[in-house]
Amino acid sequence: MREEATALLEEQNLLHLKDEVAGSLPYGIQRRLEIARALATEPTLLLLDEPAAGMNPQETQELTDFIKEIREKYHLTVFMIEHHMDLVMQISDRIYVLDFGRLIATGTPAEIQSNQRVIDAYLGVSSDA
Repeated sequence: MREEATALLEEQNLLHLKDEVAGSLPYGIQRRLEIARALATEPTLLLLDEPAAGMNPQETQELTDFIKEIREKYHLTVFMIEHHMDLVMQISDRIYVLDFGRLIATGTPAEIQSNQRVIDAYLGVSSDA
């Protein structure tokens, strides 16, 4: 098991941090480590709940690239709840949009970006002003 963990850390470019306390690592690295730990269970479905919460734009882009890489490499389905729309649009094949717990749209990133109901819900409508 130790060999498998070491191989996974090396594969994710985290081996140099193996002796560090996880809580002392930069936030973006902590997220990568959390995902690497999940990969150790050899999942076919990876559930992510706001993985970019609290990240700056550079960390968010690095996380986006990391998620895309592991999705392809491990042939994973990624189910993600996220508010960073740049990340969502770059990673997703299909998006489901909720507004106060109700499904208001489903589609490809391009379809969601142009969906008037989504625009109204998340940007507000002129009557809200």
